[in-house]
Amino acid sequence: MSPELTGFLMVLGAGLSTGVGSAFVFSPRLIKMASRQFLAGSLGFSAGVMMYVSFVEILVKSKDAFIEDGTSEGNATLYSTLCFFSGILFMGLLDLAVHKLEGHASAGKPEEYTTRGSSYGHEQGHESEADIVSGCVHASNDDVDEWQRKAQNEISESEGKLVRRVGGGGDSKKFEPLSEAREALEIEKGKAQSTTVAVDNKALESTIGDKKLIHMGLATALSIAIHNFPEGLATYVGAVLDPAVGATMAIAIAIHNIPEGLCVSIPIYYATGNRTKAFMWGLLSGVTEPIGAFAGWAILMSSMSQVVYGVLFGMVAGMMVRISVKELMPTAYRYDPSDSVVTNSFVAGMVVMALSLVLFVVV
Repeated sequence: MSPELTGFLMVLGAGLSTGVGSAFVFSPRLIKMASRQFLAGSLGFSAGVMMYVSFVEILVKSKDAFIEDGTSEGNATLYSTLCFFSGILFMGLLDLAVHKLEGHASAGKPEEYTTRGSSYGHEQGHESEADIVSGCVHASNDDVDEWQRKAQNEISESEGKLVRRVGGGGDSKKFEPLSEAREALEIEKGKAQSTTVAVDNKALESTIGDKKLIHMGLATALSIAIHNFPEGLATYVGAVLDPAVGATMAIAIAIHNIPEGLCVSIPIYYATGNRTKAFMWGLLSGVTEPIGAFAGWAILMSSMSQVVYGVLFGMVAGMMVRISVKELMPTAYRYDPSDSVVTNSFVAGMVVMALSLVLFVVV
């Protein structure tokens, strides 16, 4: 099998892994598995893999490529470093593009879209630039807890049970049994039916909530689609020039594409009730990854030289580091503010990456 075909297959597998996460909507038990800790752990693990391989393997290969072209070691270090920070700058510009697109997409929305119901990104509708580009940013901690509650309701429905979240807004979650939950719901129902105005307000809030969920899912899909392009480019280049690097990068990207896929599909499912539509939106969010691979193929086919290899490796290392630092780790810590799994998952990702590289050399 040619290196080019191998690269495309690796990228295709990594991109379609969003479909794995999207498939969670077909089983409420799988949705229940998509807890904050699951999301935080998978994002932390992926960040560890990408950070380690970027500094230990990819950046080194950039310098080696310049040396192979006849450049002195000092200049090779300079050129690879410049390419590394160029990759970081490129991702920064891409973040700005996403920020602009999402700003236009949300322009003109009523205030309820950002301030009512569960928090949309952050409390009171405010989003930081650091969070705009993260795949799961549109799903707040309260949103994830609400998905858990709804999934538990689906699981319990066949037994005639109903659960609801009780307690404060902290990290812990607990659920009420049927009798207490039903009693609370009857009280709320009675209040809503006390006047026609109350009923109308409740219907309005429900409609706004469903529209917000759809907007959340589609905005997440847009962010993921745009950021999957450079990830596809990076994975393809790594696979063609060094299959060991490409394979490990594809695995790391696939791991964090799974929670991104479910962050697209779950809100769309709960807003529309259509599992297939939700799954397809999540799956389609990963199609730009193979497009990025095609761009990498076009670049390598037009100029197969050590200088091109050095530039691409350096930029790829910078892009992967920025994705890890700016997107994966902040989102992981938002889901796990007490750091019960993030740091350990990050270190585990580095250990797995290190063992993989050692085995490729030894075997």
